[in-house]
Amino acid sequence: MAADAIEAAFAPFREEGRALLPSDAAVLDAHTHLGVDEDGQSLELDALLAALDEVSGDARACVFPLHDPDRHPGYRRPNDRVLAWAGESGGRLIPYCRLDPSEDPVGEAERCLARGARGIKLHPRAQAFEFGIAAADDIFRVAREAGVPILIHAGRGMAPMDALADLALRYPEVTLILAHAGIAGQGMFASRLADHPGVVYDTSTLSTFDVIELFARVPAERIVFASDVPYGRPAFGLYQALRVGAKVAGLSEDELSMLAGGTMASVLDGAPPPAATAPRVPEVRPVVGRLLRVTTYLHSAFASMLAGDGRRDPTRALPWIAMGRTVCRDPEPGPAGDALARIDASLDAAERILLAGGRQAFAAIGLVHSTMVFAATEPAASDGAGPG
Repeated sequence: MAADAIEAAFAPFREEGRALLPSDAAVLDAHTHLGVDEDGQSLELDALLAALDEVSGDARACVFPLHDPDRHPGYRRPNDRVLAWAGESGGRLIPYCRLDPSEDPVGEAERCLARGARGIKLHPRAQAFEFGIAAADDIFRVAREAGVPILIHAGRGMAPMDALADLALRYPEVTLILAHAGIAGQGMFASRLADHPGVVYDTSTLSTFDVIELFARVPAERIVFASDVPYGRPAFGLYQALRVGAKVAGLSEDELSMLAGGTMASVLDGAPPPAATAPRVPEVRPVVGRLLRVTTYLHSAFASMLAGDGRRDPTRALPWIAMGRTVCRDPEPGPAGDALARIDASLDAAERILLAGGRQAFAAIGLVHSTMVFAATEPAASDGAGPG
């Protein structure tokens, strides 16, 4: 398939994303990586800046190393590389240092903070630790003294994280950023840390329902956009965050600006997060049944593209896309008719991209995800009859 046809398939989502982003918003992605990872992922400076350019030419990002094979001792060399790349970025990248609690984390944190690091990244799954260890307290003390935030992996693959909640409550002065919408314990975190003055959740998670439920459990003022690039893309991640914020949570333009980057910028400047209000999304919500069916099929389609033996194969999505299109062909679509027509056009393009094969087939991953986000966030009327 020609590149212009692929671009045309993405155009409705790009245009809507630009329309949802307030004109005065300064975009700041709270969660990005550079370097190489043991899992085969990698990202270079130019590629990260190009990905941010898809959002806007002045979009910025917080950045830290991947799970680099060259990480011993204590991520020293990967941290140095990230600090150097941030220095070459023209101010667009804000460097964090990544720490291993078993390899002199205090010394490495102090070294990096002295060289310009603005935050700390911890990945308890990759580094195989839990938070009831003395080193975790030591790291939080360093962050408290330096006045910098700590971003922590709180996504898939984690054991119960109650010990992290205990630790956060012992250090209420430390701003804690729970990555991946805190899905490793979203309900536990929302309940136990409700009164913590500085807990922030980033939106870098694949399921739109996780982000919607986050807005139902925690204050909108404590939620920040993040992409997790190279595992996500800033443009797709921002579309999801803004679409949930605008269409489901009903945020104002000022609030959408804070979601897109304003809150994260304030945190980096040392200010506390904005004053918290009640969650904006009700825990029991009306849905459009036809759109819910499409969303579940597309969730399966998207997951199938990434699943398996580690070899991404986007063509695995074809049976699920076909199921989604059967919903779109309903002869009595009801109030969801316009939305289903748009979804069907997008899925038709995704099928053609996949069937064309080659590397361009991977473009369908983002198209399926964007379509899933649209289907999951199309508003329902208060009586549940259809899009509002």
